[in-house]
Amino acid sequence: MQLLTDYLLPFLVILTVLVFVHEWGHYWIAKRAGVKVEVFSIGFGPELFGWTAKDGTRWKFCALPLGGYVKMFGDMNPASVGVDDRPMTPEERQGAFQYKSLPWRAAIVAGGPAANFLFAILILTGLFTFVGQPVTPAVIGAVIEGAPAASAGLTVGDKVLSVDGERVERFEDIQRIVQTQPGVTLPMTVERGGQQVSLSVTTGVRTVEDRFGGTQRLGYLGIGAGQGQMVKHDPLTAGVQAVKETWTVTTGTLHAIGQMIRGERDTKEVGGVLRIAQMSGEVARTSAVSVIWFLALLSINLGLINLMPVPVLDGGHLLYYGAEAVLRRPLGKRVQEVGAAIGLTAILGLMIFATWNDLVQLRIFAWVASLV
Repeated sequence: MQLLTDYLLPFLVILTVLVFVHEWGHYWIAKRAGVKVEVFSIGFGPELFGWTAKDGTRWKFCALPLGGYVKMFGDMNPASVGVDDRPMTPEERQGAFQYKSLPWRAAIVAGGPAANFLFAILILTGLFTFVGQPVTPAVIGAVIEGAPAASAGLTVGDKVLSVDGERVERFEDIQRIVQTQPGVTLPMTVERGGQQVSLSVTTGVRTVEDRFGGTQRLGYLGIGAGQGQMVKHDPLTAGVQAVKETWTVTTGTLHAIGQMIRGERDTKEVGGVLRIAQMSGEVARTSAVSVIWFLALLSINLGLINLMPVPVLDGGHLLYYGAEAVLRRPLGKRVQEVGAAIGLTAILGLMIFATWNDLVQLRIFAWVASLV
């Protein structure tokens, strides 16, 4: 029972919110385009409960709550793989997804990820307006003797202006850039005595273990920050800062994925539903602010993952539409079917790999071995 209340329930609540936001993005654009939406489902498999709206849409919750879908009139299945190619009346064509113009179809598909990004921006805007944004000036408050920063000539009082060509506004920006680049020489620009000084620093490397049992190689400089504070913004400024924060998380995630592909970062960091469930439980026991941050982070990542150019994901459909725009005709049915099979295999493979990582990092195998 404690496992249910501490981990499973927070995970399901957080996941349901994010899935609803994503699918609502598809649904909202589809209704604007005049497409008939047959099903709006939270979860997969057998229906647990639901209702049918006046417009004919079946809203339902299903037994397997690991996702959701919006099925539109004309789709052969919830994954939007294949279309209903039977003869349709003019009235049916007006509400069928496949008979909408290419821009409308692309907008409907992009609506899901866009909703996730917008949701993150909105809740961060509220957070920065009513609670505040953590801000630490990008001024070096301490330099550890013998650390990479000391070897590079950085001193207390230096105001960091840029790292690796990226403008720095807060001390948190320095941490974000440096941590993702262990053992790399980075150009830096600092303000010292009213003048700009350019120098290079080679980040150190340290291996840390997170609270979930995973290990990460992080870069470090060996510097300390000054006094930080929570700064409340007016709604407009908060919105601008929320957009910047969303952009930072997005580019940071893409950078990390690139490092994994190049072999510069351990793929053990890839986590699945088990680790997300544990993190949801941990966050839910801290504070409402932590839950909001976690929601925003997951929403950004959900939007980003769905934009990956993999068939069966939204990004895969957009890739098909890009090809359709170039060729001036839809890709062949066989090509789309093969692409869907490849995409589904890739997604299932990634899920298995992520779950394996979860089982290892959460020491499930060690626990089973101890029982034996």
